[in-house]
Amino acid sequence: MKAYVFPGQGAQFSGMGLDLYESSNQAKQRFEEANSILGFDITKTMFEGSAEDLKQTEITQPAIFLHSVILSQVLGDKFQPDMVAGHSLGEFSALVANGTLSFEDGLKLVHQRALAMQKACEAQASTMAAVLGLDDDVVEEVCSNTEGIVVPANYNCPGQLVISGEVKAVEKACETLKEKGAKRALILPVGGAFHSPLMSPAKEALASAIENTKFSKPQCPIYQNVNAQAVHTPDEIKRNLVEQLTSAVRWTQIMQNMLKDGMTHYTEVGPGKVLQGLMKKIDRRFPTESASI
Repeated sequence: MKAYVFPGQGAQFSGMGLDLYESSNQAKQRFEEANSILGFDITKTMFEGSAEDLKQTEITQPAIFLHSVILSQVLGDKFQPDMVAGHSLGEFSALVANGTLSFEDGLKLVHQRALAMQKACEAQASTMAAVLGLDDDVVEEVCSNTEGIVVPANYNCPGQLVISGEVKAVEKACETLKEKGAKRALILPVGGAFHSPLMSPAKEALASAIENTKFSKPQCPIYQNVNAQAVHTPDEIKRNLVEQLTSAVRWTQIMQNMLKDGMTHYTEVGPGKVLQGLMKKIDRRFPTESASI
């Protein structure tokens, strides 16, 4: 069974998508359509902007979405997924790829999500940190016993868990985690506490946008971040997308469930090879590849 997976925030790079734009008329048309939908020239920032330009959440999220989705579309008949998943933002790319969302609706939702998350970030000082070399239950215990808001946010692979929350609470948790034997507990250069209760203000705006968007029956199941399970129904997909903002990304569990359900091919669609690196740490015996035209 062929699984296609889609990266999230952090996979961006200067010049992303330019090769697609220059080599495919279909891709060029899609990128220009995206500029029209968004009302600004995102392709100029993607192709010519600096790494700093691309770090802004309202740019990063639609940029990665566009790279991933347009690549999946120009693959044509080669793109035949039996299952899909996306890391955080990548879940929206996956939903266009499996026919649940149209290109236009997916892009509009991603843009609205990014703006809502950016607003939530600006409302309160917050951050995230990568914790390496500890079992998940140790990190979970430290978070629950730390004063303030700090929670597990991304279960990326065994021994790599990202925590998220208020700045002081995350810093205190990092100190404790180092005392517990973490190889590293490193504050990340991000705009805010994604996948934590501090994203609650963004949920209302996203829920409203999702409720006013058409979701079709998926052509193949999507394994969603919130529950790591294969989901087939539009109503459940919509609920999980809203809950995802304040819930952890259970990527390790998603990959384990895909393997259990018969995954035999693993292809990453989008910028970079972050998800392939995580897969090698989840099950190093399993081969991975990048999608290419």
